[in-house]
Amino acid sequence: MNDPAPHPHAGTPTAPLYSPARVRELLTRHGLKPTKSLGQNFLIDGNILRAIAEAGGAAPGVPVLEIGPGLGVLTREIHSRGAQVTTLEKDERLRAVLAETLGDTDVQIIWGDALDFDYAGLPAGTRVIANLPYYITGLLLSRFMRAPGIVSATVLVQKEVGQRLAAKPGTDNYGFLSAIAALYGSVRHVRDVPKGAFLPAPDVTSSVIRLDFDRTRPAPEPEFLKFIEAALHHRRKTLRNNLRMIGHDGGAIDAALAALNIRPDVRAEDVALGDLRDMAVKLGVIR
Repeated sequence: MNDPAPHPHAGTPTAPLYSPARVRELLTRHGLKPTKSLGQNFLIDGNILRAIAEAGGAAPGVPVLEIGPGLGVLTREIHSRGAQVTTLEKDERLRAVLAETLGDTDVQIIWGDALDFDYAGLPAGTRVIANLPYYITGLLLSRFMRAPGIVSATVLVQKEVGQRLAAKPGTDNYGFLSAIAALYGSVRHVRDVPKGAFLPAPDVTSSVIRLDFDRTRPAPEPEFLKFIEAALHHRRKTLRNNLRMIGHDGGAIDAALAALNIRPDVRAEDVALGDLRDMAVKLGVIR
C-alpha cells in the first residue's frame, strides 16, 4: 500500500519497502548496519505496520510525531493515510537512505536527539506513533505525558514495559510507570509483536500499546509525582517504610494511615492512587 517507487539501483524493485529483501538491499547499498546502542530494529511485517498506523489514529490532516524513523518504513505507512508527519532521527548515517525513501513526501525530518526535543511546542491534537528505542522508552513516555499538545501515543515497546504500563494496583507489574500513566489518562494493549517482525530480530517480544492522555485533567503536581515515585521505589517494602526513607515522620505516617483506614503494613503497590493522593495531602506534600 502506497510504497515508494523503487530505486533504479534496487536489487528487488517490486518488493515493498518493509520486505526483508528490500530492507537488506537498502542497508547494503548505503553501507549501513543496525546499531544496537540506538535500539535499531527495523519492522519488516506489513500487517504490523498497518495495525500500528491504524491504532495510532493516522488519518488525513492529523499531526503525527514519530521517533526514530529508521529506513522510513513506518513513516511511509503513516504518511500514506494523509497524516502530517514530523519524524525525529538521531543517526546521521540515515540521511541518504531517508532522502531516498521519503524524498517524494512532505514528511518533516528533524535531525537530533529525541531527548533534546521540545515536546511542549507541538500543536494541539498531536498523536505520537513510533517504534521507540527500547533503551529510552520510559524517559520518552514521561515527556509525551507532560506535553499538552500530545493527545495519544501508540508505541512499540518491550512486552514487559507494556505490561507495566497497563498494570493496576495490587498486581505484580504495578509500579511508578503504571501510576503516572493512569494519572495522565488510560492505557490499552493493542497487540503483541513477535521477534520475527523485525530485522534484526530483538532479544524480546514486543507489544503495541496505546496511551490516551486526558488533557481536561489538571496535570499532577511535581511534588505528588516525586511522592509516588518514592512510595513505589522499593518494591516489597511497606508504604510506611518507603515514606520514612524520604524523611516523613513515623508518627505522622501512622496517623495518616489510620485516618484513611489503610493497614499500617500495606505495600505501596497495593494502594490506590486516590489513597496515595490523600496520604500526600495529610503529610503536607500537596494541598
